[in-house]
Amino acid sequence: MASALIDNIIAQGNRLATHSWEYGAFTEALLEWYNPTYSVFGNNPFPDFKVPVLSVNDTTALSYIKPHIVTNATTLVGADGAAGDPASLGVGAILIGQTEPEYLSAAGRQVDHLLTAVPRWPNGAISHRESVAELWADFIYMAPPTLAYWAIQTDDVELLTTAIQQCVLYRDVLGVPKVPGNSAAGLWHHIIGPQSQDLGIWSTGNAWAAAGMSRVLATAKKSRFARTPGIIAALKQLSGVIGDILDGAIAIDNAEPDEPLLRNYLNDTTWFGELSGMTLLVATAYRMAQLEPSSFNARYVAWADAKREAILEHISDDGLLSPVINPLNWNDRTPGTESPEGQSFAVLMFAAHRDLGRE
Repeated sequence: MASALIDNIIAQGNRLATHSWEYGAFTEALLEWYNPTYSVFGNNPFPDFKVPVLSVNDTTALSYIKPHIVTNATTLVGADGAAGDPASLGVGAILIGQTEPEYLSAAGRQVDHLLTAVPRWPNGAISHRESVAELWADFIYMAPPTLAYWAIQTDDVELLTTAIQQCVLYRDVLGVPKVPGNSAAGLWHHIIGPQSQDLGIWSTGNAWAAAGMSRVLATAKKSRFARTPGIIAALKQLSGVIGDILDGAIAIDNAEPDEPLLRNYLNDTTWFGELSGMTLLVATAYRMAQLEPSSFNARYVAWADAKREAILEHISDDGLLSPVINPLNWNDRTPGTESPEGQSFAVLMFAAHRDLGRE
């Protein structure tokens, strides 16, 4: 991959990000691209099973996110009523907090807020919204990876188990049952709850969920608890949930061989094909092939390689991905030309592709 194109993709992502979850996703993308050793997908992300100590000024992801983090509030950033989105800054805050204690304290308050103050669904799933119990697939990229990372910081196997379990509780509500004849089987509805319910099978929502779970899986596998029976069983279940989403997306994609892009709502052919959700699903397929090669074998990699080639055809020389869904209105029928999260997803895909040795 030409470094100039990656540089342009990153520059556009930096220009476009203005919301809490966009800051969090871009931080993760920068960490995975520039400092792969210290992302949870690295070979040794937790030296001596501890959070690494990095120079903030010398780590692009941390110097980027630092000014966006609030250190004197309950949550890491304001988020217009979202409970999950501020937690997307958690990994960055914890890493900065290794040398600047006020950021570690802020991360701790964010985790405590999620665990003790945010409404819950009847099954115990933490709400994505502050005012009501409402589950969004997006939550899985924002909160469980931070809960898992805080579990490394605090050496807390119960919290690590909670991070994994939150993913499964969300699946239990949002997941489409695997019954014969259902084209969306194994995929997730976007939102279930009283305010913004969207039962559609949103591509980006499924990608947020699968990618978030892959981060939790990687964190747990690299932790000192990886060989405890409870974690082993939980990770096997989590891997299966990720596989269900990827299998569902691949099956729908294969059913439309003349459409190279996944549609905004995956199983609705009236929607345009778009890059955001598809790009993060491709990144997740690569990451799962890295983490669980026996389960996510050559079939997944071949699919990801084909989709990556299609994505490359839709990235302009100045680094913009299009067509993309409007990230603030997933029902917008006009194909978009700019998406902050889409830019981050491209960086995540290229990082995952590189780390799998596909370059």
